[in-house]
Amino acid sequence: MAKRDNIVAGLDIGTTKTCVIVGEITNTGIDIIGIGTHPSSGLRKGVVVNIDSTVDSIKRAVEEAELMSGCEIRSVFAGIAGSHIKGLNSYGIVAVKGGEVDEYDVKRALEAAKAVAIPLDRKIIHILPQYYMVDDQDGVKEPIGMSGVRLEAKVHVVTGMVTSVQNIIKSINRVGLDVNDIILEPLASSETILSRDEKELGVALIDIGGGTTDIAVFAEGSIKHTAVLPLGGDYITGDISVGLRTPVMEAEKIKIKYGCTYTPLIPENEIIEVPSVGGRNPRTVSRQVLGEIIEPRLEEILGLAHREIVKSGYEDLLAAGVVLTGGTAILEGITELTEQIFNTPVRKGCPVGVGGITDIINSPMYATGVGLVVHGSKGPADYAVKKSEKDVLSRLTKKIKRWFNDFF
Repeated sequence: MAKRDNIVAGLDIGTTKTCVIVGEITNTGIDIIGIGTHPSSGLRKGVVVNIDSTVDSIKRAVEEAELMSGCEIRSVFAGIAGSHIKGLNSYGIVAVKGGEVDEYDVKRALEAAKAVAIPLDRKIIHILPQYYMVDDQDGVKEPIGMSGVRLEAKVHVVTGMVTSVQNIIKSINRVGLDVNDIILEPLASSETILSRDEKELGVALIDIGGGTTDIAVFAEGSIKHTAVLPLGGDYITGDISVGLRTPVMEAEKIKIKYGCTYTPLIPENEIIEVPSVGGRNPRTVSRQVLGEIIEPRLEEILGLAHREIVKSGYEDLLAAGVVLTGGTAILEGITELTEQIFNTPVRKGCPVGVGGITDIINSPMYATGVGLVVHGSKGPADYAVKKSEKDVLSRLTKKIKRWFNDFF
């Protein structure tokens, strides 16, 4: 297979599926040229619990993506989620040398903001700048070149469990791939489904996956709040399996084909066929019964997401409403139910701004994978914390050089 330097691959390791998206950087943007998916059984609530199963899922998804794209994948940008992810706001203050803010001053301010007390079993995944303050001038987006004597950086810090991050990297490395970067999944999704206007006005991105529901609140052009709830589409599937007395795999198929989250949209006389267990004959039930199983569970998940946003204090900033994405967002009636709970405009988020096989990826379930490709195509960001020893050594070397430049 061909090896090309303009190829970027995104790896979304989910609780129910592993997805690899391959993008080609062109003069006009990014073209999606390959996709590979495989059922995932090695994760629970977004966290690796079986490395062998996770490795097998990644390997099969990568092989499918390589076959479709005709390219060899050597490294990936991987997404991370799970209930271990925590976000907090912090700020750092530094003195400006020379009376004018330069790039080094900004980096020092971000480093100062990173100096927050976190447990030893956690590590920083992202330092996401929100805005800067130069002397008494706040709300500054780009401080470089401004005159002042004091620079303050307001940032959002995303942390995760060290072992969870290591297990994801270990699983990817065992397939023979390098990890370019680990990226928070709702942050990646926002790259391709949220517009700049929505981020400025204020919007909540809710990614309802198989095992987790990821929340990211944007306002004034930057990320304000992140959270992960340990609930997702698997809970709905489990309720269907028990309520209709059918195997879990069949319950998942029924959910995808006939599921509706808002019962007023379901025709009264519609009947569906439900496979039974133990070799018994299939049964027929009203689709209304299926809706009455799905609606309360999804109402619970969305209610918890709403409570999390209210607790964050950013509920009143959501002028652009709510954007739903993730595999569960494909269910019929989910926007109507969400509008009732949040009392704000709601839409489904599908990947935009890319070319190539757009007819295949035009679904909320591929938003994270495409977002990882878009994020990776922008090159390494200063706030992204790399995960390899080489990167740590490189940063240490740069610091030593700066110390020598300051003193000599």
